[in-house]
Amino acid sequence: MLYFLIQWLEGLFHPPGFQIVEFITVRATLAAITAFVIVMVIGPRVIRWLERKQLGEEVRTELAANGVDHSHKRGTPTMGGLIIVSAIVIATLLWGDLREVYIWLILIATLWMAAFGFSDDYIKTILKDKAGLAARMKLTGQIGLGLLVGLVMYFHPQFQETRSLTELPIFQNWHLDYNVLGNTFFGGLELGWILFIPMTILVVTGTSNAVNLTDGLDGLAAGITSIVTLGLIVFVYISGHQVFSSYLGVMHLPGSGELTIFMSAMAVACLGFLWFNSYPASVFMGDTGSLALGAAIAVAALMIKKELLLPLLCAVFFVETLSVIIQTSYFRYTRRKEGAGKRIFRMAPLHHHYEVNGMHEVKIVTRFYLVTIVTVLATLLTLRIR
Repeated sequence: MLYFLIQWLEGLFHPPGFQIVEFITVRATLAAITAFVIVMVIGPRVIRWLERKQLGEEVRTELAANGVDHSHKRGTPTMGGLIIVSAIVIATLLWGDLREVYIWLILIATLWMAAFGFSDDYIKTILKDKAGLAARMKLTGQIGLGLLVGLVMYFHPQFQETRSLTELPIFQNWHLDYNVLGNTFFGGLELGWILFIPMTILVVTGTSNAVNLTDGLDGLAAGITSIVTLGLIVFVYISGHQVFSSYLGVMHLPGSGELTIFMSAMAVACLGFLWFNSYPASVFMGDTGSLALGAAIAVAALMIKKELLLPLLCAVFFVETLSVIIQTSYFRYTRRKEGAGKRIFRMAPLHHHYEVNGMHEVKIVTRFYLVTIVTVLATLLTLRIR
């Protein structure tokens, strides 16, 4: 909105310096600053409101049973994701080009999953139902969002030229074409959407759940999300830049550069949230934040055709999810075969395994940050290994 206002004033009065808002890098910087200011301003107010309403977190009983003391976290305000989401949305609306479908699609995705996350937090904290929103309802929201994103990306005119394509990492100018696969599987019929849409559902569901599972220690999910998003900023900017994308052999997607505005706001909003969420946390993001952030990462990667890089870019999220799948599967298998379930990890997700083994949560969080920095750098390296 401010972007359009400045454009209008520049066209009317031609004041010096106003032309710089045409540069995405300038607006991305302004969006980042705006997001940080919003977090700093509304953060304490939201936290005080949550405390007055006694919207506190309950700790997992399994932690105490395994000798991990999280009693000091009991009653810490949750739903702090409202702070992050508000900062991202307001900053994007102020500085993004709202004529681009890329901006609207990622805003809808973020708000969509934030609404489902808020419902879960509301049931847990206000209605005092520890079960929260039914798992099938969360899954319905994730599948619904994946379906919406898939349909828009396949049938909207903006995505017409690249609708069925996704980039193969490392190989320059090599693409996976869902239409070719569709022709192979469906007797020459162009039914690539039958394969493409389930892929979008899988990516959205998997990534949003992965961030949600990782949100278990002070500052863990917010910090890792910020680092991952900083890596995504490079990819979205290059994808929207004709010269850089041509030089690096990356698919050029006109208009996708506007995602730089959103991702910059998201990265700095998460960093700002650490002001309140780092150990010892004054507020937790809850499902309101974690589901929304995961959905935003997934949709951004899908729109710039980099979803195959997500397991490396989001390696910590991926491993955390894998630890839960392995733990659950092995427990059920041994219970069925031997009558008593066995575990591979002391506790899942993986960060709790390290806690049970005696590692302090600050050390766990710091090491997970370091691993994420390395995996993000490795992901960026794929731009040159082609």
